[in-house]
Amino acid sequence: MLISILVSGVVVFFTHALEAVTGFGCSVLAMPFVTALLGMRQGVIVITILAWILALYIVITKRKMIDFKQYAVICGCMLIGLPAGMYLFRVFDVLILKRILAVFIIVVSVWQLCVRLVRRDKPLSRDLPRGAAAIPYYAILVCGGIVHGMFSSGGPLAVIYASRALPDKGKFRATLCLLWATLNTVIIVTYLIEGAVTPSIAGTTGALVPFVIAGIVVGEKVHDKLDERIFSVVVFAMLLATGCFMLFL
Repeated sequence: MLISILVSGVVVFFTHALEAVTGFGCSVLAMPFVTALLGMRQGVIVITILAWILALYIVITKRKMIDFKQYAVICGCMLIGLPAGMYLFRVFDVLILKRILAVFIIVVSVWQLCVRLVRRDKPLSRDLPRGAAAIPYYAILVCGGIVHGMFSSGGPLAVIYASRALPDKGKFRATLCLLWATLNTVIIVTYLIEGAVTPSIAGTTGALVPFVIAGIVVGEKVHDKLDERIFSVVVFAMLLATGCFMLFL
């Protein structure tokens, strides 16, 4: 058990450092490894709590950078799609839908990475389009709500929207972390009501908290040193990794 916790700690350190840099990704990247080491149920609960701790830290320490208007837009649109996702989960083969989502995320990520790497000397337009041109981005958020209703991983679609609506790297990270803190608070309260957080799970979570703290320290330093263009490349590289994990794991 000690070996499992130590190896899980290494995974938690790297994935939470990455989220401390970008504002997303630790749960989906850590989940396959930690659940394999600790068991599915315990791993999911532990990672959810650890991700909540990280998000809450960013929200508290970077609260002045949160764009509450965009936070409201993201939450509102995702809530519209949430009931449809919960319905689809009951009537469709979610594995097929998950594969389709993963391919979409991979295609978008590769396209955006190519744009950023090929046009290194040209300024990139990252502002959200206005009027009718913005409708596809709102639709992506609604789809994010549908995906979240199906398998609690609509975050990658929210990231695609936020990459245009929140061009400042600090606002991007802080606003997304408020979203994750909100969603994970609801999930954790549900766990507590159900009595799912056992003494064993609480102990394992506590043992992994130092790895989260170490990840935060490293991630904060890296985040401060990245310029906006490199940050956008890191964001879509993370999104590409997320899509690959969803497709193959």
